[in-house]
Amino acid sequence: MKERTTAIAIIGGGIAGLAAAYHLRSKAKETGQETDCLLLEAQNRLGGKILTEKVDGFIIEGGPDCFISEKPAALQLCHKLEIQNHLMKTDESHQGTFILWKGKLHKLPEGFMLLAPSDIPSFLKDPLITPLGKLRMAMDLILPGKKSPAEETLAQFVQRRLGKEVLDKIADPLVAGIHASDPATMSLRSTFPRFIELEHHYRSIIRGMMKRKKQYLKYKKKSGYIPQYSLFMTLKDGLSELPHAVASTLNRRAILTGKKVIAIERITGNVTSPPRHYALRLSDGTTVTAQAVIAATPSFIAGDLVKDLDQSLAGNLNAIRYVSTATVSLAYRDEDSAARWNGFGFVIPHKEKRKIMASTWSSNKFFNRAPHGNFLIRCFVGGARNEDLALLAERQLIALVREELADIMGITAEPLLARAYRWEKSMPQYVVGHSDTLKRIDERLQAHPGLFLAGSAYRGIGISDCIKSGDRAAMKALEYINT
Repeated sequence: MKERTTAIAIIGGGIAGLAAAYHLRSKAKETGQETDCLLLEAQNRLGGKILTEKVDGFIIEGGPDCFISEKPAALQLCHKLEIQNHLMKTDESHQGTFILWKGKLHKLPEGFMLLAPSDIPSFLKDPLITPLGKLRMAMDLILPGKKSPAEETLAQFVQRRLGKEVLDKIADPLVAGIHASDPATMSLRSTFPRFIELEHHYRSIIRGMMKRKKQYLKYKKKSGYIPQYSLFMTLKDGLSELPHAVASTLNRRAILTGKKVIAIERITGNVTSPPRHYALRLSDGTTVTAQAVIAATPSFIAGDLVKDLDQSLAGNLNAIRYVSTATVSLAYRDEDSAARWNGFGFVIPHKEKRKIMASTWSSNKFFNRAPHGNFLIRCFVGGARNEDLALLAERQLIALVREELADIMGITAEPLLARAYRWEKSMPQYVVGHSDTLKRIDERLQAHPGLFLAGSAYRGIGISDCIKSGDRAAMKALEYINT
């Protein structure tokens, strides 16, 4: 068939596009009114950057290995899908993160929450930050709050409030590990707005963190609240369970994989086609006609799709920068390491000049990731500062990571298995001005009713953020076609 018609077309089968399709399916069950929907994915599989492999008893994550429970969308979706019994917390017996400094691994001070300590006694005893650095941090307690409305980078904010030592040793590596970004270009407003809120309400970041912790502990004691989830959560058989579970609820005829959309065009009104319709041109020469379209793709792909429809919109979508990353997983026997580290892994400050950004000790973080007597390590390569390394051949990536682990952890044995996953232009960068770019995108979208965007490029890079964006886009698409 050369042409297919649907009410809502979703471009992209990552978790954002799948969440949008699931939202439409759920609303149909609630109302009893089915909405014709078609999801198109260029690859031959669903899930996007969520990719789990099982090899010889090891559970290997090629992309993200968890989601954050503080943002509820992923947990809520797991409950809706009735896979909540597969949710798995981190292994509390191995808690803790290390920071590589001057070639040695130092435990991140207890109670340190991303940028600032919430447990002052523990922090003061820790040797990672020098006495002078701690004195500079303490100035946060007396420094005035920011008066200027000018947007700050994350680096500017941390250095202004807490000093350069905290920026170099703690904020820089933690942020690089999460966002694959450079703090010197990252927009604080778009990435960590809660720190702006803390400064606004408490003036001091340290005081704000301590008061928030005190409020939480008071509530916990008074209510008898016992956290059901750890901060980082995953699924028993790997994160791919989530997109697979979503896909299993959808009509298989409403999912087309291996179908690449190459353009979105506006259909002018005539007798048979209402003026609000769009035509999706596919690489195989076929066409899908839809009343509403959700582009759940990286923004640069969405920009390419709409370039003939709206050059200004395309330009703003392409203005969102992406960087390439790679993950390398290596499996070893317990006896292959002289010391079995007790923690979740380590992050690396840029000043250490290493070729990896961070490492997760996967089998410490989640209990069933390796068979008994073995351990699994995952390392991150590339990002804003070493993007070219992420594009090396698989053999080169594995050799690079082995060399780094030998130097940092003393592991020189031949790995039981090794897997490398390259993600070209996979991580959006929320640089200063990102919120202004989003405003311009939203303004241009008003000229194209029925066209919606979802995914990590816009208002959050995490799995829960993507699910939320897919839900929101589906809700707007439904409202549109029903008006």
